[in-house]
Amino acid sequence: MKSILVPVGSSKNAESHLQYAVDFAKAFRAKLYVVQIYNVYTKAGTMIKVDHILERESLAFLNNHVSKIDTKGVDVIVKTFKGKLVDTLELACQALDVDLILLEPRTNSIKDEVYLGKTSGKIVKQTNIPALIVPEGYKYKPIVYILMALKSAIIKNDKALIPLKDIKFQFKSIVNLLLVKTPFHNEEDFKVSEDLASLITKTTHSENPTTFQGVLEHYKDNKPDLLCVVRRKRGFFTKLWESNTILKKDFHSSSLPVLVLSGLK
Repeated sequence: MKSILVPVGSSKNAESHLQYAVDFAKAFRAKLYVVQIYNVYTKAGTMIKVDHILERESLAFLNNHVSKIDTKGVDVIVKTFKGKLVDTLELACQALDVDLILLEPRTNSIKDEVYLGKTSGKIVKQTNIPALIVPEGYKYKPIVYILMALKSAIIKNDKALIPLKDIKFQFKSIVNLLLVKTPFHNEEDFKVSEDLASLITKTTHSENPTTFQGVLEHYKDNKPDLLCVVRRKRGFFTKLWESNTILKKDFHSSSLPVLVLSGLK
């Protein structure tokens, strides 16, 4: 893992989140991009050119933000981009060759009942970038135990497991696999490939209506430092992804980082 990106909003948790990102990047000796994306909505007939003003203010905001944390020798680079959030973020990640994006759960949401706010929810739901969702106020610690939850172990994208492999290798993590049998289960879904099997210490089978409910039933017993799930169109967070906002009452993981891998198929 050589390049990590942190999109910065205006949340009260932004400083502690950036400190976690620095600590995490330091463990991998990775470069850290601190990014803000802005959009310009102009009225017809407007003569004032505001792009350069917004860019200057955004860069000043980011530099001030970075100055408040201990960078610990990590190469921290600030950048601003103009455009729509999701499209611009994906283009930025491609251009910067980003391996992982670190997200705050709620960004600028002030509602306590919210787990993922609209901005972070939109990034998780609508992009295909591997993401690590870090709980509010969470302090960095080595990732020893990982619970990976899947309803299908079929892997067609060889690169999908790279973030999990990098984390396991770096922290010498123990990865426990939870295979959830849903009503739409096919026999081949539980055939674990050699590549995935090489990462797994223990496998647990569960029968639940959704992968999400399987995780709710088992993750406390596993006491993981990290939950690993897969972004699929109709996969984990299925019922939650009907809107970009995800509520805490629907996902009780406000104290557990969640690694969201890009689609395996």
